[in-house]
Amino acid sequence: MPIIDVTLIDGRTPERKAALIRELTDAAERVLGVRRESIRVLLRELPAENWGVGGEPKAAPRS
Repeated sequence: MPIIDVTLIDGRTPERKAALIRELTDAAERVLGVRRESIRVLLRELPAENWGVGGEPKAAPRS
């Protein structure tokens, strides 16, 4: 049973998240040759202030 675990900055619409789940499932089914029913996709969302890029919080204003 493949488990695909994705961490995202929050703020995406339910429709975009559903599309991501479908596309990841399609890719795993095609590449790994497993049944769709066995594929699990986990989306974990974090607030921007809990996400750092280049030593700075993602939510920090850029100068």
